[in-house]
Amino acid sequence: MASSAARRARRRVRGVPPAGARARSAENWWWDRLAPSGSGYHLLQADSMLLVLPGPGPARARAQRRAARRAQRLPPPGARAAAAKAKPRPAPAPAPAPELQQGPDPGWGDRIPLEILLQIFGLLVAADGPMPFLGRYPRPSKRSGMAQADPAARVCRRWHDAASQPALWHTVTLSPPLTGRPTLGGAKAEKKLLASLEWLMPNRFSQLQRLTLIHWKSQVYPVLKLVSESCPRLTFLKLSDCHGVTPGTLIMLAKACPQLHSLDIQHSLSPKEAWAEVTGTPVLGSQVESTAVVSFLEEAGPRMRKLWLTYSSQTTAILGALLGSCCPQLQVLEVSTGINRNSTPLQLPVEALQKGCPQLQVLRLLNLMWLPKPSGRVVTPGPGFPSLEELCLASSTCNFVSNEVLGRLLHGSPNLRLLDLRGCARITPAGLHDLPCQELEQLHLGLYGMLDRLTLAKEGSPLLTQKWCHTLRELDLSGQGFSEKDLDQALAAFSGIPGGSHPALCSLNLRGTRVTASSVSSVISSCPGLLYLNLESCRCLPRGLKRAYRGPEEVQWCLEQLLTSLPSPS
Repeated sequence: MASSAARRARRRVRGVPPAGARARSAENWWWDRLAPSGSGYHLLQADSMLLVLPGPGPARARAQRRAARRAQRLPPPGARAAAAKAKPRPAPAPAPAPELQQGPDPGWGDRIPLEILLQIFGLLVAADGPMPFLGRYPRPSKRSGMAQADPAARVCRRWHDAASQPALWHTVTLSPPLTGRPTLGGAKAEKKLLASLEWLMPNRFSQLQRLTLIHWKSQVYPVLKLVSESCPRLTFLKLSDCHGVTPGTLIMLAKACPQLHSLDIQHSLSPKEAWAEVTGTPVLGSQVESTAVVSFLEEAGPRMRKLWLTYSSQTTAILGALLGSCCPQLQVLEVSTGINRNSTPLQLPVEALQKGCPQLQVLRLLNLMWLPKPSGRVVTPGPGFPSLEELCLASSTCNFVSNEVLGRLLHGSPNLRLLDLRGCARITPAGLHDLPCQELEQLHLGLYGMLDRLTLAKEGSPLLTQKWCHTLRELDLSGQGFSEKDLDQALAAFSGIPGGSHPALCSLNLRGTRVTASSVSSVISSCPGLLYLNLESCRCLPRGLKRAYRGPEEVQWCLEQLLTSLPSPS
């Protein structure tokens, strides 16, 4: 009983096999891999488990010495008689034991080359950003004054070297941790974070390219001053809900960062509006002081590529700087409304904007009540936007965009790829058909929650699909009033593409239209790449099928249900 228990839990200790022994078995080979010589560990085998335990000393070395001594004490049986007759000889000195490796195995983290480790860290940073993997907001140490080590740097020295590379800190978002707390608590949190940034900026952010500041109420100027001193490669700056953005702050950045070409100042308050938010007293003013933006554009205008603004009563001054050719290389311009919607319409001189920003590629006027400036009796067409690829005029309410306005905007834009006219109920299919663009990929004409007191076009949808059926990838006709026959002809265009190639359509929104089951089944069969289909509130479809379908499996299931619901031909 005791012997069987001892066999179930015995320590496996092996020595060096004597000369002439057989080759090692597979079991011994695995034991050598699990606990190599000199690793400071030994193996313990029980019923159904194998434990690798740290030992006080080199147990395998002792086993090797015992095996060597045992081999010397027990000579072969045939050699005993010969040894008795022969003269005694001095015993040969035992072979010295092999030297053991000093110190434990350094581990796999130290064996990875620094270049490969940087590539792995780079993939993580590209997906989730440098924080919190490379580092959180460290608090300065009271003894040394330096920030505490980053989380990744705590693993080993090699990881510390990799996490300290400034090339990994190219995109950073900074926000005080006490968002939404009282004003005093938020100011205290900003000061703590500012103390950490005084160490991080020169030691980590020397190659910073994209910086986003969110919910900074009182320490915007000190942070941007650190950026101007330590981040000469900054190219993009976003200030979201930041108070106290003054002209001196932006001019300081424009002079210190010669590569800064993108500025996003949406939803940031000026000092007057910050005081109004605290006291509750309304004070007139823009989201960001217009003088600050104008001064920045005058300093950095020739290199500006992208600009994001929030519309207010003083946005006219900023647009005036753009119309005066202050930013001739501007490629992206977005103007949107803030949380508090401004009811004052924006008058935009279309022809002057085309002359001031001839390189514009993306123009977004989102959720704005805007209308073009009257052109007078004699209409002089502008140069257009020859490089324009995206135009977004989406709005949640009805706006003043008509076929004439759209023609003034796009008469010189043959390379347009995306056209978003959601909420533009005055646009007709005939006006879209006259546009010069021939390879439109995304067309959004949805009308959401604005069907009352509107007279919608009932025909003309085939003009759209017949012109762009070979290039359209996304089509949104939700809420449009086209008739059943008109929609049948429009969707049939996807079945008759010349050359036998399949349409590129992958998203189709027919919510609230009069589309029929036969038309839907035809377009699904003709477009194998269709991944999204919205059939909500389609009154001409059978019950149970009026919903949105996402993914190829759901779209094919819809096709099967539609085919079974169609009446069989007589």
